Amino acid sequence: MNRLPPRALAAVSLLLLAVLLPSHEASAREKSLQQQLVGTWSLVLVDNVLPDGSRVRLYGAEPQGLLMFDGQGHYSLQILRGGRARFTSSDKNQGTPEENQATVRGTNSHFGRYAVNEAERTLTFRIDHASFPNWERTEQRRAFALTGDELTYRVPAPTTGGTGTVGEVKWRRVK
Repeated sequence: MNRLPPRALAAVSLLLLAVLLPSHEASAREKSLQQQLVGTWSLVLVDNVLPDGSRVRLYGAEPQGLLMFDGQGHYSLQILRGGRARFTSSDKNQGTPEENQATVRGTNSHFGRYAVNEAERTLTFRIDHASFPNWERTEQRRAFALTGDELTYRVPAPTTGGTGTVGEVKWRRVK
């Protein structure tokens, strides 16, 4: 059996690396924005930015959440206030008005289909069902930025906060 000398083996390895690495990087750059969104994302922050620039942490200092995009255009999103109080009863139908109110204010979820406008860098959620029923059967368009493993989008008309308030939501890709 003929063996390559160590220097020749190293030269061949470097040559293969030089040929294959640029094509791998090029293929990553060639992915559409929609393809780059596919996967699972963990919530980093969800704030309302008021007209004066101040921020309100809608789901507390450590919000919890998961956003999943599949390759066929479906998504699922859940946001929960960190540290929510448990119900006194183990039966959610027996929750007190205060417990129910805290649960509604401390959760946001919806699912449906999504689309990306590459030129405008917008993400549109086509919401089938939502914890906030007013969003069901609506389209919610978001300008977004995708930087490495961080996805940030703005909510032009959040469900709370009043006129001039804008929501900001940031996610980090789960690896």
